[in-house]
Amino acid sequence: MSDKHNEQAVQTTGHAWDGDLQEFNNPLPRWWVWAFYASVAFAVIYWILYPVWPVGRDYTKGVLKVSYESNGKTVTSHWNTRAVYIEDMQKGEEALKQKAYLDKVAKASFAQILSDPEMMAFVRSIGKGLFGDNCAACHGQGASGVIGKFPNLVDDSWLWGGSVEDIHRTIRDGHAGFMPAFRETLNEEELEQVASYVLSLSGHKVDPAKAEAGSKIFNGQKGGCHYCHTHQAKGMKSVGSANLTDAVWTIADVPDAPDLKGKLAAVEQVIRNGVQRRMPAWRDRLTPEQIKLLAVYVHELGGGK
Repeated sequence: MSDKHNEQAVQTTGHAWDGDLQEFNNPLPRWWVWAFYASVAFAVIYWILYPVWPVGRDYTKGVLKVSYESNGKTVTSHWNTRAVYIEDMQKGEEALKQKAYLDKVAKASFAQILSDPEMMAFVRSIGKGLFGDNCAACHGQGASGVIGKFPNLVDDSWLWGGSVEDIHRTIRDGHAGFMPAFRETLNEEELEQVASYVLSLSGHKVDPAKAEAGSKIFNGQKGGCHYCHTHQAKGMKSVGSANLTDAVWTIADVPDAPDLKGKLAAVEQVIRNGVQRRMPAWRDRLTPEQIKLLAVYVHELGGGK
């Protein structure tokens, strides 16, 4: 056998078993060996720089640091994804652009914001996120609310006023909605009479005699409903009382009632039990700029005046 043939033959380690079972000597490719060494070196460097190993109830923190602002102070933390996210939200390129627009919105009047297409595009973009994070849990992603609990923000009926200034005040300071319960004041017959009158105000066909009797209770001393809803039943913004003539129902679920009996029962329930609901103030949770931006966004949902 030639020397050339011997060089090309597969090399063995010289170990053999059962006479003919040999151990070949096939070294790894050089590029693979260097890649393995590089990966080991990378792992060691990574272990030094970043949080890696669990140690008891804690873990190694690494040497990399991240700094960001919190409550007006600079906080320095070991590298972690939360700190990096906060830093990026404060110092990243997009964050700086957003801050510049927020400053622009903060300095502009509501009229200037509403008339500026560029600022309104920014309001819609950021406002959608603010609404989703802070308001949608109650009012829904579409802002249509829940009858009996949370008002619809896309119609044109506003208990506390629908101007952008009114909405801004509502978000900033919150509101407490209250209507007294009449279960101790009115008997079941009188409750039905007042409910009949209330339904008649928005065009429902009810018993005329009961509606007439209900009108006297509504506008008289026994019911005293007119003190808040006015004699015209239009409601008052100052106390957040509903307009009972517009067929917009925020508490009594009249639209889903199958018949007149069900509609009367829905209105009677509200009169009997009263209303107590509160919208929290957001002045301690959102910045003034965010509240201003959110007010414009809500105003533009479709129901602002």
